[in-house]
Amino acid sequence: MDASEEILRKTLAEKQSAIEAHGNAVRALKAAGAAKPEIDAAIESLNGLKLEKTSIERQLQAAIGGGDSSLNREAFRQAVVNTLERRLFYIPSFKIYRGVAGLYDYGPPGCAVKSNVLAFWRQHFVLEENMLEVDCPCVTPEVVLKASGHVDKFTDLMVKDEKTGTCYRADHLLKDFCNEKLQKDLSISTEKAAELKHILAVLDDLSAEELGAKLKEYGITAPDTKNPLSDPYPFNLMFQTSIGPSGLSPGYMRPETAQGIFVNFKDLYYYNGNKLPFAAAQIGQAFRNEISPRQGLLRVREFTLAEIEHFVDPENKFHPKFSEVANWEFLMFPREEQMSGHSAKKIPLGEAVSRGIVNNETLGYFIGRVYLFLTRLGIDKDRLRFRQHLANEMAHYAADCWDAEIECSYGWIECVGIADRSAYDLRAHSEKSGVPLVAQEKFPEPREVEKLVINPVKKELGLAFKGNQKMVVEALEAMNEKEALEMKAALESKGVSEFNVCTLGKNVTIKKNMVAISKEIKKEHQRVFTPSVIEPSFGIGRIIFCLFEHSFYTRLSKAGDEQLNVFRFPPLVAPIKCTVFPLVQQQHYEEVAKVISQSLTTAGISHKIDITGTSIGKRYARTDELGVPFAITVDSTSSVTIRERDSKDQVRVSVEEAASVVKEVTDGRRTWADVWSTFPHHSSGSVEADE
Repeated sequence: MDASEEILRKTLAEKQSAIEAHGNAVRALKAAGAAKPEIDAAIESLNGLKLEKTSIERQLQAAIGGGDSSLNREAFRQAVVNTLERRLFYIPSFKIYRGVAGLYDYGPPGCAVKSNVLAFWRQHFVLEENMLEVDCPCVTPEVVLKASGHVDKFTDLMVKDEKTGTCYRADHLLKDFCNEKLQKDLSISTEKAAELKHILAVLDDLSAEELGAKLKEYGITAPDTKNPLSDPYPFNLMFQTSIGPSGLSPGYMRPETAQGIFVNFKDLYYYNGNKLPFAAAQIGQAFRNEISPRQGLLRVREFTLAEIEHFVDPENKFHPKFSEVANWEFLMFPREEQMSGHSAKKIPLGEAVSRGIVNNETLGYFIGRVYLFLTRLGIDKDRLRFRQHLANEMAHYAADCWDAEIECSYGWIECVGIADRSAYDLRAHSEKSGVPLVAQEKFPEPREVEKLVINPVKKELGLAFKGNQKMVVEALEAMNEKEALEMKAALESKGVSEFNVCTLGKNVTIKKNMVAISKEIKKEHQRVFTPSVIEPSFGIGRIIFCLFEHSFYTRLSKAGDEQLNVFRFPPLVAPIKCTVFPLVQQQHYEEVAKVISQSLTTAGISHKIDITGTSIGKRYARTDELGVPFAITVDSTSSVTIRERDSKDQVRVSVEEAASVVKEVTDGRRTWADVWSTFPHHSSGSVEADE
C-alpha cells in the first residue's frame, strides 16, 4: 500500500476512535447534569474532531482516486463516447437488432483513424526495421492450437448466476469488489485495505478453488440480481468451428496472429537467406469469446492485432541499434517497485538494461521503439508507462515481459505486450509437427564437442513393436540429454527402462539390446539451435480508444455560451487532414474551392469540401469535433486562409500554394510554427463569430 494512504487510513481510524470517545463523554456529561458551559465546550471539541475527520477523508479520497475524481472520470468518458458515437467513429454492431456485447463497427472517421494508425505501424516497424510481413488465415486447425497450448490453457474462470444462468468472469467480480471497497469505504482498517490490495496483486495467480473461496468469504453475488453464484470453472475463450463439410476436422478462430508466423518459421528463415536475427510481422483479426465484455473497445470479441515475432540467437540478444534508444527516459514500473508499493518512475532505457531490470538489449530496443510509436501517435507520455510482469504473471518459459500501459478513464490499460518468450513456441511446434524449426550458425573452423549419440537397434525394435517400430524409433531419437542419460543408467542397472512414446499415448518397455546410448567426441562445422523470440503484440482497438481520450478536450465558443468538443489528433492519424470552405455561397469561391480540392487529391491529402450555407464558425466547430487539423477558407479568388485547429491561428497563402503547405505539414516535413513565421497572419475578425 502507498505510504501516504496507509498513514491516512491509520489517522482516520484514530480520529474515529477519538470521536466515539468524545461522544461518550458528551453523553456522560448530559446524564450527570453537568453545567451548560462544560457541555458546550465538549460539544465544540467533538465538532472540531468531526471536521478534522472530514478533512482526512477528503485527503484519503484524493489519494485513492475515488469520490469526485471517479465521477469526473465517468463524466469525461461519457462525453468522449457520446461524441464518438454521434460522429460515427464507432457504434455497437447490429444496432437495429439491439446489438451484441463485445462487437463494434467503425464508421467513416473511425476507419480512417484505424487505417492511419496501421499505416504508421507498418512504416515505423515493418519498413524501418526491414521486417517480413505475412498474412495468415483466421481459421486455424486444432492441432496448431493444441501444440501452442491454447486448446488446454486459453481459459478464464467463469461463474454463473444460479437462477438466471447469466455468466460473469470470476476474477472481474472479485476485482470490482476490492476496488469499490478501497475507493468508497473509507472506514476499512489499514490491515483490511492491505489485504484487498494483496488480492488485486495476486489475482491472476488464484486457482479456481481460491477464487471461489474469496467470492464466498466476501459474500459476492451476481451484480444484476444479487442471486448466489456457482463455483468458478474454466471456460475456453476460443470460438470453435469445423473445417470442411464433414465436421471431422476441428478448428478455431485464431485468438492471436502469432501462431501463423511460428508455423512458417522454416520458410521465412530460408527466405531471409538462412540468417538471424530477423523479424516477421502480421496485422489481422483475432477472436476471443469473452465471458462478459465491457469497457467499450477495450474488451471485445473480435479485434485487430498487430504482432511482431523477432527471432534471435538465444546466446546473442544484443541489438546493433540499441544505442539509438539507450538515452531515452520514460516511466518504467519494474516488479521490485510494484512489490514494495512504490509508483512508476522515469528510468533511462540504457540504465534499465545495464542494471538487468530489462533482460536484454533486443527487448529494450523494442520497448524504446514502442514508446516512440505511441507518443508519435498522440499518446500523452505522462500517461504512458512500461510495467514489468510480476513473477506470478509470467509464463514459466518467459525470460522477461513488459506491458505498455496507457492511463485512460478506466485506469491503466495494457495496450502493448513486449515479451521475451525464449524458444518455447518453436520448440512446441517442432515437437508436435515433427518438423525441426531451427537455425544454424556455421563455424569458421570445425570444433570438437562431446555429443550424446542415440542409436536405436531397429531390428530388435521391429521384433518387439512390429508396426509401431517407427514411432518408437522417432521417440528414442527425440530424447533430450537428461532423458537419455536416465534411460542409459536404468538399462545398465536393471536391463530395462519404461519409456513414454507420446505418439502412441502409452509407456513401452525398452530393453538393453534395443538401443545404444553413448557420448562421443565429434567435430562440428555448425551449431544447430532453436531461436528465441521477442514478441511485441499491439491491441490496435485499445490504442485507438486511449488515443481518443488523450486527444479529446472542450473549449468555450467565442460567444462563451457553449462548450465545443475538439479532438487534437496529430495530422499523422487525423481522419481527414483538411477541410475546404468557401466563405459564402458564391460560384467564383466554389470554383476556387474545387481547384484546391483537386490539388489536395493529387497530393494524396484526405479532405472534405463544405459548401453548406452554415456560418463559417459552425463549420469550423463541426470539423474540430472530427479532429481535422487544418481548414482552408476561400474568401477571394487569389488567396485563401489556412486555419490550425488547436490555436485557431490563421495564415494567408496564395491559392496555388495552399495544397503544398498543407501537404508539407501533414507529412511532417514542416511545422505549423514554421508556417506561422513564413506567411502573413490573418485576423479572424468576424469570421469565427459563431464558433
